Order: sequence, then C-alpha cells, then structure tokens
Amino acid sequence: MSPPCRASAVLAVFVALTVGVGAEEIKERSCDVIGNESSESQMERDLLRKLEPLSQMRFNVTVGKGKAENYVYQFRVCREVNSTLHDFGGLVQTDRQSGRTTVIGRINETQVFNGSDWIMLIYKGGDSYGRHCSGEKRRAVIMISCKRGVTASSFSIITEEREKEQECFYLFEMDSSVACPAEDSHLSVGSILLITFVSLIAVYIIGGFLYQRLVVGAKGMEQFPHFAFWQDLGNLVADGCDFVCRSKPRNAPAAYRGVGDDQLGEESEERDDHLLPM
Repeated sequence: MSPPCRASAVLAVFVALTVGVGAEEIKERSCDVIGNESSESQMERDLLRKLEPLSQMRFNVTVGKGKAENYVYQFRVCREVNSTLHDFGGLVQTDRQSGRTTVIGRINETQVFNGSDWIMLIYKGGDSYGRHCSGEKRRAVIMISCKRGVTASSFSIITEEREKEQECFYLFEMDSSVACPAEDSHLSVGSILLITFVSLIAVYIIGGFLYQRLVVGAKGMEQFPHFAFWQDLGNLVADGCDFVCRSKPRNAPAAYRGVGDDQLGEESEERDDHLLPM
C-alpha cells in the first residue's frame, strides 16, 4: 500500500474511533432499579418511562443554617448530575464553604413506586455517613406530587433524618404533571347525542346552502335550505298547538248566541194593541 493510501486509512480509523468514543460519552446513564433486570416489575419500568420527560432538566436548592451548614443540592431525574465523573450521582450535596461534594444518592440503585397522584423516587447507595446513622450509606427520597399544567417546579428539601441508628434519609419534594393520573376522556351518552345533533345541523345548513346557491341558483335569503318551510314554521307550530291543545271539536256550536239586530227583528204592532187604553 502506498504511503498516501496508508495515511488515509489511519486517518479514517482515527476518525471512526473518535466518533465512537464521543457518541459513548454523549449517551448518559439512566436509572437502574435495584436488583437483577429479570426481577424488575413492569410497574417500575412504566414509572421510569413516565419520568423520562424530566430527565433533561436540572434542579437546585440552597439551604443555609448559619455558618455551620450552607449547602447546595443538585438533582436530576434518572441522570447523573456530573456525567464526567461517572459516579452515578443523581442527587449531590455541595458545601458552599469548603467546596466538598457528597453524593446523597445514586441512580444505579433506584427504587420507584407511586400512588394515585404521586410518585416516590428513591436513590440509594450514596456516600457513607461519618458519625451519624452507624456509618451507613446515604439515600435520597424525592416525593413528586401531581400538579397539572406544570412540567416541574418547587424542588425543595423537607428534612434530613440522621438521628436514627439506621434507615436515615434526605427527603425532598417537587411538583410535576407527570405524577398526575390520566384524565378520563370518555364522553357521556348525552354529550355524544349533542355532538351528533349539532354536526347534523351543520351538515344540513352548509350542504343545503351550497345546493341552493350552486345548483338551484338561489340568491339572498332563499339560499337557506327549505326557506319557505322555516318561514312558515311559526304558523305551523300555532296550528299544531291549536290542534293538540283544544279540548273540544273545532266545529262545535257555541254554548251561547250573541244578541244582534237580526235576532231582535221588528215586532208586529198588533202585539201591543191590547195594551192601548180603551
């Protein structure tokens, strides 16, 4: 192989290796539920997928208790806070005075479960306590509560329980719509009938209008379908009410007769003759 060809081949291999390493670095680690993959429940997998929209977000909260304790907590959902360290740290505490960083919980030791309107995310395997909690490893508990219309907000620390001998933890909370139950979108029978009725009316009016205008060639108000019928609708309704609501036949004779000149007539003069004085 000639020197130029050999140089080109080496350059191509180098570029391929560089791209491969870069792609591997870009791909971030995600949550790994405690236990073997075969022991993971479908519920846990579904909850992790439900939390995936929050994975690209970062959350910070600062806690100050005088000069003794002044910390910044950094949190990511199923991602490492600092992926360059490869320490699996999903929730990290930084001392603002000394700059010391402590991993509270790691994403490769994750537990997740939920209720009707909340999701509990737990990171275990954090850095060990010193004098507290028998030197066990730290763990972070994040309560994600339902709040519709909000992707994520109000990340805060509630408490740090470190006065026990075992099972100490840091408790955080935040609001997110991913913890909300799916809204029931089923329509009632009445809603379906109403939508169908309105749709039929719209089709009738639009279709009739187009037919009257384009086919019949009607103008003005006559473009409205069955315009003469709707124009006489009031009379038709009145006739219907008259027919249904009257309690006796329409042609029945009246119970009384009016008094008129034609009924009085002219009385004969002979009828009053016997009343004249003799």
